[in-house]
Amino acid sequence: MDLSAYAVVMKWDPNKYVQFADHRDRPFYDLTARITAATPQLVVDMGCGPGPLTHSLAERWPDARVVGLDSSVEMIDQARSKHHAEYLSFEFADATQWTPEPDTDVLVSNAMLQWIPEHRQLIARWLEALAPGAWFAAQVPGNFHSPSHALMRQLAESERWAPQLSGVLRQDDASGEPSDYLKILLDAGFEPDVWETTYGQILSGPDPVLEWVRGTALRPVLARLSATDAADFEAQYGALVSEAYPAVDDHGGGTVTLFPFRRIFMVGRKR
Repeated sequence: MDLSAYAVVMKWDPNKYVQFADHRDRPFYDLTARITAATPQLVVDMGCGPGPLTHSLAERWPDARVVGLDSSVEMIDQARSKHHAEYLSFEFADATQWTPEPDTDVLVSNAMLQWIPEHRQLIARWLEALAPGAWFAAQVPGNFHSPSHALMRQLAESERWAPQLSGVLRQDDASGEPSDYLKILLDAGFEPDVWETTYGQILSGPDPVLEWVRGTALRPVLARLSATDAADFEAQYGALVSEAYPAVDDHGGGTVTLFPFRRIFMVGRKR
């Protein structure tokens, strides 16, 4: 398993990533609310991004050593510069090569695993390494069939873009179904809690869906194309998603865009 293709080719923009922080952060809090560990000693956030959510774990468990890990130098640099607590640290790590320390009490991964093709096997390996009593909690997007992603793949596979973008975007099976993760947790000896939620997100501003994916799903495309070609791709894609997600009256004198977003959650404690 090799995440290096994404870590090297993709350059993350921490500021763009947090543009929709209210929407992006909510699943994290819904996820971690189901962890009932009282006094963990080591808490790990794999795929910590720019750090504010990892910081919230340090605030929740102030006596624990909390470590945020990410494969993006840009994300780790921002996390280290902006988030500080007595036992909080941030480190560079390739998720596919990493294994939890035996004394890890809580392992969290928020919206990261979908970038790894073999993440189901990776989860199983992590769960095997965790000690009895340890907690695992992760969430992944479940919207790869939605227009925002399907239209991007279709455009990338078109005659105009396929020579440059063939194989760049993940397919519609980038994340599994809840039943897949339920079985993984059960097979590893965990007491599982798996569910899904579709958030009825309301986005505002010009081209809000395009702005949303610029922070995440569009990153591999932007990394592969020149600035001129990236602008052309964005213009074509933006027109497609504007039609798929038309603006509606907000009954306050303006317009908003409705953007349903399905998320899949998994939490468990090892027996």
